[in-house]
Amino acid sequence: MGDTYVKGRGAQIKTANRFLKAAYVTEHVEGLDEQLLGPVATQVFEETPRKMVNKVDSPDLGFSYSMNPYQGCEHGCIYCYARNTHEYYGFSAGLDFESKIIVKKNAPRLLEEQLLNRNWEAVPIQLSGNTDCYQPLERTYRLTRGLLEVLLRYQNPVGIITKNSLILRDLDLLRALAEQKLVHVYISITTLDEHLRGLLEPRTASAAKRLHTVEELAKAGIPTGVIIAPIIPGLNHHEIPEIVKAAAERGALATGVQVLRLNGSIGKLFEDWLRKSFPDRFDKVWNQIRSMHEGNVNNSEFGTRLRGSGQLADIIHQLHRAVKKKYLANRQMPAYDLTRFRKGGTLSLF
Repeated sequence: MGDTYVKGRGAQIKTANRFLKAAYVTEHVEGLDEQLLGPVATQVFEETPRKMVNKVDSPDLGFSYSMNPYQGCEHGCIYCYARNTHEYYGFSAGLDFESKIIVKKNAPRLLEEQLLNRNWEAVPIQLSGNTDCYQPLERTYRLTRGLLEVLLRYQNPVGIITKNSLILRDLDLLRALAEQKLVHVYISITTLDEHLRGLLEPRTASAAKRLHTVEELAKAGIPTGVIIAPIIPGLNHHEIPEIVKAAAERGALATGVQVLRLNGSIGKLFEDWLRKSFPDRFDKVWNQIRSMHEGNVNNSEFGTRLRGSGQLADIIHQLHRAVKKKYLANRQMPAYDLTRFRKGGTLSLF
């Protein structure tokens, strides 16, 4: 890695924002002796949006509604598909996404208003579709905990996906939701290789800590699965059997896989990261990613964007099915109970 590698961050550059006329530059400017791209501190922006629960129209995501108490994510996963959405806020999908975090302070109140709407019918809401709801700032702001309190109060089901062991802080709420069949939790594990994890996901919990989190959730009676995503051929595809086995041994009920896709600015970010992190493997990995998306690195087609297509993608899914059959036979996530929803009521004061 060169001297320009920004330690502790996934993205190494600030990409141009497609909605702005001006662009970021990192080349030397005459008269400046210091580097333009140095250590990057996290900035927090608080906002009070008008809406929290969002309708999801993607048929291949497995949920119809999502909510995001934060915008941006300090975990800094280089491959994150949500990076592009940061451009709507006037920021870059690169370093800005993981260093300029928007906090939606009124999230729990907005959720309660949604659940009190007379037209709302009980349906699982995903935490989160566009951020990690247990990223480091959650320790301070406790918005995810506030959302879970509202969901428990009205008995509305929720699905959670996270990389962060901070979720164990909320075992009391999760246990209460699980007793009513109102919660599913998925822990995302991309690799068991700590060197690779540190490069891919620089500010996340270790794989060992995530597996411990799976175990603790399962012991508490909370339906828990593991998402192995993204699968990056040439970097982590060979780890599928080991991750599924480790998840099963710790009580996971299900696993899923998704292949890497590099839409929008993420393609440039990941290419830059791959060249700097694995220069000797760049051509092989890049070409294998392209082979799963008909010669491209990006894919927006429902049905194939998460699964991929072609021989390599088929081999990945065949491998996953085989190891699931071996280690997770007769296990599955329980169905949500939609009959418990408490419709109507009076808005509480926070």
